[in-house]
Amino acid sequence: MRVKMSSIHVIDPAAAFDFYTGTLGFEPLMVMPEYNLFIVQAPNIPDGPGLLLEPSDNPVAEAYRTGVYDLGLPAVVLGVEDMAAEMERLSALGVRFTGPPATDAMGTQAVFDDGCGNYIQLHQD
Repeated sequence: MRVKMSSIHVIDPAAAFDFYTGTLGFEPLMVMPEYNLFIVQAPNIPDGPGLLLEPSDNPVAEAYRTGVYDLGLPAVVLGVEDMAAEMERLSALGVRFTGPPATDAMGTQAVFDDGCGNYIQLHQD
């Protein structure tokens, strides 16, 4: 058994798709704008799991997305090989990090705002 797809609730799936592909570097997996359906995946894992950019167009989804965001909690964790290089690349593209990276026994982490209603954590092993 493996993870086939996961989702993240976003304010605007089309705008999130632009950010996740254009800025973060994900690849399109399925794009059906007429259905507000946008799924991306990591470029280096062609058979890897998809990430559904889920619209928060119902009260329960929006309450969840807003609640997690208001608490400052990351909605998803993305792995990176080189935290410093990735932070520099993303910062140059206008991504706003909540603070400097932190290192502990689990590795190095940094959190940024995706501009789509979520905080995203980067993690370097």
